[in-house]
Amino acid sequence: MKKAYLVLGDGTVFEGERFGAEGETLGELVFTTGMCGYIETLTDPSYYGQIVMQTFPLIGNYGIIEDDFEGECCIKGYIVREWCDTPSNFRSQYDVDQFLKMKNIVGLCGIDTRSVTRLIREHGVMNAIICDQVPEDLSFVRDYSIRNAVESVTTEKAYVLQPKEPKKFSVTLVDYGAKRNIVRELLQRGCEITVVPATTTAEEILAGNPDGIMLSNGPGDPAENTFQIEQLRKLLGKKPIFGICLGHQLLGLADGGQTVKLKYGHRGVNQPVKEVNGTRTYITSQNHGYALVADSVQHGVASYVNANDGTNEGMDYPDLNAFSVQFHPEVCAGPKDTEFIFDKFIKKMGGQDHA
Repeated sequence: MKKAYLVLGDGTVFEGERFGAEGETLGELVFTTGMCGYIETLTDPSYYGQIVMQTFPLIGNYGIIEDDFEGECCIKGYIVREWCDTPSNFRSQYDVDQFLKMKNIVGLCGIDTRSVTRLIREHGVMNAIICDQVPEDLSFVRDYSIRNAVESVTTEKAYVLQPKEPKKFSVTLVDYGAKRNIVRELLQRGCEITVVPATTTAEEILAGNPDGIMLSNGPGDPAENTFQIEQLRKLLGKKPIFGICLGHQLLGLADGGQTVKLKYGHRGVNQPVKEVNGTRTYITSQNHGYALVADSVQHGVASYVNANDGTNEGMDYPDLNAFSVQFHPEVCAGPKDTEFIFDKFIKKMGGQDHA
């Protein structure tokens, strides 16, 4: 295996070995703490523009399974301590090295991922480059930023998906980089889904007269999406609205709120979330680098908070018939503690709990 380097924006260098595709790559370095779910991580559009590092030391032991993909692979690079070249799983189709080669994603293994994680936790998220030679000037690494993320991952044109059971509701899903399991959760609850691009206007959405509007997850800085925020201002109060992750943040911004960039984000399948007006704590799947400032939202009321750092994890808008969560109730991979939140959306459209 060829030697290569991970070079951080502050000049720190880690030596490792290449796997996956050849070449150099530049991106925002983030870590995810999931012990499983690397397939879903690799195919989550919310990682657009980022070099993803797995904190769990062995990745790839159950292979790559295309039925478990959550979307297109949008990462800039992939870092693991060790990758498994002999996966053992009756569903496995090929290994993670072949996947990275097929998707033209540069990989790096054999580095001390614990040390890199500690460094990021101490200093915050940094840009990095995977390369064969350490650059003398790192200004281009420090200057890197993720731009036009949502426009890069959204669907190019609208399409309709039908449930297997009789249609109960029609839902417009605004695709900011939607995970496929959001679609699965809606379909199994009898929803006909019209998936529309993030560039769709509020007038076009309302012209379809949906029973409810779903706002998906997605990548990048939420405040950059000024067009999408303006459309949501026009939609608030018109139809039941449910937002997840980026959709949660955009909904808050549309109601006058603010977002802040977290020091190193929440990424993994083991993030604890507490009810604000209750006693339950849920273990959730998350992937985000920004947080909504709950007190800045005009009509929203905080429903969930992160048990680790107290950041906002959910909002209710009782006067606007809308609500949102920062975490991923559609899971995959992760615990299924919060799937009931999709039933809350069904109730807002006039339905009953999913059996």
